[in-house]
Amino acid sequence: MAENPYAADLGSRDPVEALQHTPGRIRSLVEQWSGADFERSYAPGKWSIRKVLIHLAQIELVLPLRVRFALSQEGYAAQPLSQDDWLPIDEKADALTALDTYATVRRFNVAMFRNLTAAQRERTFTHPEYGTITVWWVANQLAGHDLHHLKQIQSVK
Repeated sequence: MAENPYAADLGSRDPVEALQHTPGRIRSLVEQWSGADFERSYAPGKWSIRKVLIHLAQIELVLPLRVRFALSQEGYAAQPLSQDDWLPIDEKADALTALDTYATVRRFNVAMFRNLTAAQRERTFTHPEYGTITVWWVANQLAGHDLHHLKQIQSVK
C-alpha cells in the first residue's frame, strides 16, 4: 500500500481525534480575522488562507464520499481529483462559509469514521495515484491533510 503523503503531519496521533479537533483549532485561530487577513498567504505564490479553507471544505466533501462509495460498492475505483481544477469552482466563497462547511460536514464524517467496524476500516478500493488503499488509510490521510494546512494557517498570524 502506498505511503500516506500526510503521515508525517499526523505522526502518532489518533486520526479520529485529529479529525474531531482540527476544525475547532482552525476556527480559534481565525475567529477574529478581518476579510483582509483571510486574503493573506502563508508563502509567496501560494493560496490565500481563504482559498485554503475552500480547499479544506472541498476535500471534506470528496475524501469521505470516496469512503462511502468504497463501503457500499464492491470493486470501487476512486476518480482522480485535481485540487487546482476544483478550487476555481468555489473560489468566490467567503472564508467563513468555507470554514462553516468544512466544520459542519466534518462532524458528520467524524461520526462515520468513529463508528466503522474493523472490517470496514480494512475495506479496500483503488485510487488512481495510490493504488489499492483502505478506508482507514483515507481517515489517516484526511487527518494529516488537515494538520498540514493548520500549520500553514498558524504561520500567517
